[in-house]
Amino acid sequence: MRPPKATVAIISPALRKANNGNWQTAHRWSRFLRADYEVTLAAEWHADSCGDTLPACLIALHARRSAESIARFAETCPERPLVVVLTGTDLYRDILTDASAQRSLDLATHLVVLQDEGPDELSAAHRAKCRVLYQSAPACRSAAAHRDTFDVVLVGHMRAEKDPLTPMRALSLLPVDSRVCLTHIGSALDDAYLRAAQALRARAWPSVRRYVWLENLPHGETRRRIGQSQVMVISSVMEGGANVIIEAVTSGVPVLASRIPGNVGMLGRDYDGYFPPGDAEQLALMLERASRDASFLVQLRQQCGARAPLFAPAREHAGVTKLVAEALQSA
Repeated sequence: MRPPKATVAIISPALRKANNGNWQTAHRWSRFLRADYEVTLAAEWHADSCGDTLPACLIALHARRSAESIARFAETCPERPLVVVLTGTDLYRDILTDASAQRSLDLATHLVVLQDEGPDELSAAHRAKCRVLYQSAPACRSAAAHRDTFDVVLVGHMRAEKDPLTPMRALSLLPVDSRVCLTHIGSALDDAYLRAAQALRARAWPSVRRYVWLENLPHGETRRRIGQSQVMVISSVMEGGANVIIEAVTSGVPVLASRIPGNVGMLGRDYDGYFPPGDAEQLALMLERASRDASFLVQLRQQCGARAPLFAPAREHAGVTKLVAEALQSA
């Protein structure tokens, strides 16, 4: 008879209904680990929810939002490994100012960041227990639609960290005869963004329909839309390591990205597709260049293709499995 599997608890502040990056990461990691462990996935961790069996290891996404679960586990199971994954706003904002996020770093036995620039945000003591684990997505090639437009996709719920207004403003700066058409996938989480998206969607453009807002779509449909686009835009002012970049790159779709550490850590410091965060004029110039300059588009596609092996599911699967095995062994 085989011995019972050890239990690994994964805590994500956002679950399936949120349909965001934290949920995608937590769900993917749970699938990777189920061959070797009993895996639970929840928004919070409480000892009384475990019955007689406490988890052998806790993996918590987001240092601030999961801080209470992290503290409870550290108090209840002080000898057991506690992995904290820094996924975005916690890495680039919360750990600088928020006491609960800072305490999460101290309580963690292992820290994870999602791209190569992430460790630079940590102190030497915290960096010593940190590793980089790139997320992944399976290759998903879709034939681009044969239309007169140059199809660009923007994926992300509208909130300040994602800066959806910069791509919106960029559309208004394009030449009258531009072929660029932006499809925006994501819910408006603020009334100001809702009004901006509705106004832009209703605007009459002189040549092509320049803005299409599809709001929230299922993940599979979103990936299909990404694969049918010529370019993806990510305009965030703060990212830990965006899943949508990976989904674009593994679909063969080049990215126009704000030059912030979280994007640079994904695409490389020498990538040619960056624009200054918040700079609608530069983004407009880059969109127009991508739509008219085939050699520029090929260059971006080649540079993204060179990064694609970092985002292979087998690589992430091996990294997550190794992380948990080493954490349990060290305990």
